[in-house]
Amino acid sequence: MFQFLKGVVAGSGTGLKDLPYNIGDPYPSAWGSWNHFRGTSKDDGSPVSIFTLSGNNAQDGHLAAGRNGVKRLRTVRHPNILSFLHSTEVETHEGSTSKVTIYIVTEPVMPLSDKIKELGLKATQRDEYFALGLHQITKAVSFLNNDCKLVHGNVCLASVVVTPTLDWKLHAFDVLSEFDGSNGSASGPMLPYEWLVGTQYKPMEMVKSDWVAIRKSPPWAIDSWGLGCLIYELFSGSKLGKTEELRNTVGIPKSLLPDYQRLLSSMPSRRLNTSKLLENGEYFQNKLVDTIHFMDILNLKDSVEKDTFFRKLPNIAEQLPREIVLKKLLPLLASSLEFGSAAAPALTALLKMGSWLSTEDFSVKVLPTIVKLFASNDRAIRVSLLQHVDQFGESMSGQIVDEQVYPHVATGFADTSAFLRELTLKSMLVLAPKLSQRTLSGSLLKYLSKLQVDEEPAIRTNTTILLGNIATYLNEGTRKRVLINAFTVRALRDTFPPARGAGIVALCATSTTYDDTEIATRILPNIVVLTIDQDSDVRSKAFQAVEQFLQILKQNYEKTNAGEAGVTGGASAIPETAGLIGWAMSSLTLKGKPLEQAPLPSSSSAPSLASAASNAVTTATETPSVKASHHTRSNSDFTDQPAPPSPTSTDGWGDVENGISEGLDSDKDGWDLEPLDEPKPSPALANIQAAQKRPVSQSSRPGATSSRPKIGTTKAAAKTEDDDLWGSIAAPLPATTSRPLNLKKSVQSDDEDPWAAIAAPPPTTRAKPLSSGRGRGAKPAAPKLGAQRINRTSSGM
Repeated sequence: MFQFLKGVVAGSGTGLKDLPYNIGDPYPSAWGSWNHFRGTSKDDGSPVSIFTLSGNNAQDGHLAAGRNGVKRLRTVRHPNILSFLHSTEVETHEGSTSKVTIYIVTEPVMPLSDKIKELGLKATQRDEYFALGLHQITKAVSFLNNDCKLVHGNVCLASVVVTPTLDWKLHAFDVLSEFDGSNGSASGPMLPYEWLVGTQYKPMEMVKSDWVAIRKSPPWAIDSWGLGCLIYELFSGSKLGKTEELRNTVGIPKSLLPDYQRLLSSMPSRRLNTSKLLENGEYFQNKLVDTIHFMDILNLKDSVEKDTFFRKLPNIAEQLPREIVLKKLLPLLASSLEFGSAAAPALTALLKMGSWLSTEDFSVKVLPTIVKLFASNDRAIRVSLLQHVDQFGESMSGQIVDEQVYPHVATGFADTSAFLRELTLKSMLVLAPKLSQRTLSGSLLKYLSKLQVDEEPAIRTNTTILLGNIATYLNEGTRKRVLINAFTVRALRDTFPPARGAGIVALCATSTTYDDTEIATRILPNIVVLTIDQDSDVRSKAFQAVEQFLQILKQNYEKTNAGEAGVTGGASAIPETAGLIGWAMSSLTLKGKPLEQAPLPSSSSAPSLASAASNAVTTATETPSVKASHHTRSNSDFTDQPAPPSPTSTDGWGDVENGISEGLDSDKDGWDLEPLDEPKPSPALANIQAAQKRPVSQSSRPGATSSRPKIGTTKAAAKTEDDDLWGSIAAPLPATTSRPLNLKKSVQSDDEDPWAAIAAPPPTTRAKPLSSGRGRGAKPAAPKLGAQRINRTSSGM
């Protein structure tokens, strides 16, 4: 038997040199003759606990009991029993004497008595934590007694240890043995190592060594007595000195006192079964126990129960002991979210608990779970992440955001839900500063260019606001290429007044980005038009913007005259624009129904890049007045355009549409116009261009010339370029001016038809009407009055 036990102990290790763990500092207390040390793994440095037991003789009874404890600990598994990791037995020789040491490696734990002193809980919080711990130990003892028919033999304060998550675990299995009550012929001790148990912890039948009475008693009789000793030591705050002290019930809670007295009954057969102790609803039902119990059986709950529980959890967590919430409840919550058993409202509770951690602990305990959640397919989880991104966004590194978070968030830009598109857009205010320049220019700006023509006016407005806020993080070349086009060509021409106002404010906030030429030729002409806008707020902002940009030009002019050469309209650095403007609109789905707005031109209806380039070349030869006509557009110009198609993705964050996914590897964004080779015009187009260049005979009426200072070709080019929201609108100043045309007074529809100057003359003949035959579209002839002659053929008779 000894050789078998020795083989079991030595089965997982051959000696101390092969022990894959480092032994650290000891704890001040441990059960029996064991020593308890802190330890770490040599492989990954993870913490462990190492228990050692030494003896000078291989036949020492303590070593034999220790080997029994190792065997039992390896074979018995339960959530509330100490987890076994490794064991070995080492024999060392010092001269003529030998020393045998048993090593047991377990999960990291510390003695319960030390943990209670460390926590320092008082009053109600202490009682709630004790109820949680007693509930866990009672389940372990009930498992041994009722399910395994084993007797622990020494349940007490010293046999309980606590994990880093504040769970109580039962250990000290040296005395543990099978209950052989059915063996009537047995007469020896049922517990061979019962001599290791202190007399104060033994029930009267063990003190008398009445094994016949013990075998006739129920399996839980001895351990029920031990549970009573544990309850006394917990609430008295001291170790049990003698059996008579158990009569002192001053510190025992009133709801637990009846069960405590039944556990310590003098008659073994009348002692309370440990499983019955768990049914004490009055004592074990408190907020802490109920919360932990709900989390333990979370997979068995339905969605309604989960949703209700997690919505109440933030308020409940504030009433629980802070140390227990952070070390016990927080890991449970993070694990349930990571593996998909928790509902979306659990994220709110997780972030609230995480706010009580230090920055370092938050990055270790909470942030990894949040990063994994961005890959979740649960739309509710994604919405919750975007709504709370400001609470954890600053804690994420740029590399994590750029590589692990943004690819999942970006799919929301093309989601079919306007609410999710808006949340994705707003989240970029926190995430954009952590993105690389390649991601900003090659991906984010492409998505924003699509959102500026979104069907929802709130999204278009907030896109402009976001661009103004993140302008600081764009490189200089991208700012030059994108901002003016985004703010003037799109934002200032939006049919939604707040969108136009946002474009004006964004231009003012990024005013140091632009030089004098850009201000004078591209910004001011577009803003001045809005001084007569229908919306009073837009007009007010337009006047303020005009004054601001004129002041910039005036200051630069004065500096130039003063001899400060090299000073331009804008500095190289942009002021901090994080507080540019708040979001213009609230959540779209909270409004009950989508906002009504005039449809914007879709990207499919916009002219091609080649035609835009051609129009830009044509307008370069016109008069300066063309610029003004180019920007003077009424809101009615947009109403004739079809609304852009909405994305069609239906799962998760949504699929990337409109060619975004194919162009992510490009370094170009959606607002600039690259120079293209002008294609050779078709013969019909060549004739029109030639007609544009030919002078038109002036009208005999001089008044027509004064009232029409522009030619039709100029308006046609401006109209075409105006429809191209992707192209750059900056055109060089014309070198020459074309001669004004004197049109005939009879041509009264020039304002509506810019091609009237070169239109073909109206036809001189009238088209013949269709004959009223027997076709499907022919109307029946009206009946004639009076007698009519009917021609019948002979065949009809």
